[in-house]
Amino acid sequence: MTSPVKLVTTFYISYPLAAVLKRIPDKEPWKKNVFIIAVSMFYLVGLFDMWDGLRTFIISAGGAYLIASRLKSPYMPWIGFVFLMGHMSLNHIIRQSVNDASRVDITGAQMVLVMKLTAFCWNVQDGRLPDSELSDFQKEHAIRTMPNLLDYAGYVFFFPAMMAGPAFDYCDYSDYITTTMFTLPPGTDPSNAPPTRKKRRIPQSGIPAAIKGAYGTLWIFAFLKLSAYYSPSFYLGDGYMKYNFLRRVWQLYMLGLTTRMKYYGVWSLSEGACVLCGIGYNGLDPATNRAKWDRLTNIKPWEIETAQNARAYLGFWNINTNHWLRNYMYLRVTPKGKKPGFRATLATFVTSAFWHGFYPGYYLTFVLAALVQTVAKSEYSCSSYSRMSLLIEAVDGRRLIRPLFLTPDGKNPLPSKKAYDIITTIITQVIFAYTVAPFILLGFSDTFKVWSRVYFYTLISVAASFAVFSRNLPFRKQLVQMQAARALPASTGAVDDSTIEKAAREEIKREKLARTTSQDSVASRKMPLHGIADDPEAEIDEIVREVKAEIEEHRRRGSIGFDVKKAVQEKLKQFQKN
Repeated sequence: MTSPVKLVTTFYISYPLAAVLKRIPDKEPWKKNVFIIAVSMFYLVGLFDMWDGLRTFIISAGGAYLIASRLKSPYMPWIGFVFLMGHMSLNHIIRQSVNDASRVDITGAQMVLVMKLTAFCWNVQDGRLPDSELSDFQKEHAIRTMPNLLDYAGYVFFFPAMMAGPAFDYCDYSDYITTTMFTLPPGTDPSNAPPTRKKRRIPQSGIPAAIKGAYGTLWIFAFLKLSAYYSPSFYLGDGYMKYNFLRRVWQLYMLGLTTRMKYYGVWSLSEGACVLCGIGYNGLDPATNRAKWDRLTNIKPWEIETAQNARAYLGFWNINTNHWLRNYMYLRVTPKGKKPGFRATLATFVTSAFWHGFYPGYYLTFVLAALVQTVAKSEYSCSSYSRMSLLIEAVDGRRLIRPLFLTPDGKNPLPSKKAYDIITTIITQVIFAYTVAPFILLGFSDTFKVWSRVYFYTLISVAASFAVFSRNLPFRKQLVQMQAARALPASTGAVDDSTIEKAAREEIKREKLARTTSQDSVASRKMPLHGIADDPEAEIDEIVREVKAEIEEHRRRGSIGFDVKKAVQEKLKQFQKN
């Protein structure tokens, strides 16, 4: 049995073993820990004969525990981070030197472990601080007392998620192993409690786990079928050039899709085992009063494959890694009371790149994806990085073009909006077919060979879009004028652009001042994926445009009186939510 087949086998074996884990008495969590560790030992040593992998786990986990428990310094989490990332980097280099795709090594599992253990160090550090210095997230995840070695080992070797994730924080494991995770919120009607069996507190989860398992199996089957047709060797050979340009772009898209199917399958299977054992429980759905099982969801295939912009595409991929980068890097490098800036975005970008490894293709993909994301839409910015966000108005010119397919008040779509949605979906998929190719091809020369065979269309599109939508060229101004004409065909009366813009700038300034006294408000900011930031001027422009549209609609209804400040505040809140 080859190593990849063994790996997939562990995902299926985890289902009956997760069912056994679920049936171990709730009052004896130590037995659950022992069972979890024993299964992981069977996987690492019994199936894969990876004694070096076991050694890697022991070194990383043991080192992180000693650092977290012994060092009483505010730099403790950073020391733990450097130790864990350094240890993993050595293994990445070894894997890259061996370069055997048919061999399963420990680096994939170690990448998951690094997320868990760096978070563990931060959670321990947060547990040593007073609540007044913590955000709500930090309070919920803080570790006030160091766990015993058995509980810690159970967290480290949690078999349903050991080989491929998803990663989760120690508080989730502690709540699971002690069953406090399944306590109903105060005020909840006991009759609405999800059904359980016998005396177990863990709700029944067989059906949602089976659905995840079925989806995972279908994805794996599709990958095995399509990978025979869409493999890297085909794109590097002469056969690829026998097709016309559009056909080559389609085949490049299929390379990305086929590769994603492997991840869809593996992560769905892994999540299904987590759901079956119970740790995937995420409370009750307030709308249906049924149990939710999405705590550890790591991938949303439909949302990715139908994404209309770069942020949606990237945001639904490897969700838990995005959460880890946000909570334990992006927000942690930001001094208390300050707004995340360029340093935070750069640190996040570098961490993400080094975490994946050192193949040149990874870095080509990250850099190009960062540019594409910035080009597609500016949403999450730092003023110190605003020059970069001049690239925003490209590809689909979302801020400039999208409002033309909505009613003047921006609340309802026009009939033409469906065509816009289809076109932007196709553009997003075509652009990312090119962007993710280096991640699959890995090598620098192989990547440029394939890129040249499709005429560098994404690089050219990014450059051309930047030029066309530049603030200094007339096309951008014409689009702005078109929007203004739709919103305000008549004069604006007493409330002109400068009045609205002044109110918007005052509200943004007030909000920035509020953030300096509220750590929670800083933590609530959305992390720019791949470290790309927003353009505040574009945000102000859009606020002015939308408030003007509301003023005109107000007039048409014959209403009198309009609170500009209140309207600006509401628009600013919408931007923070989106």
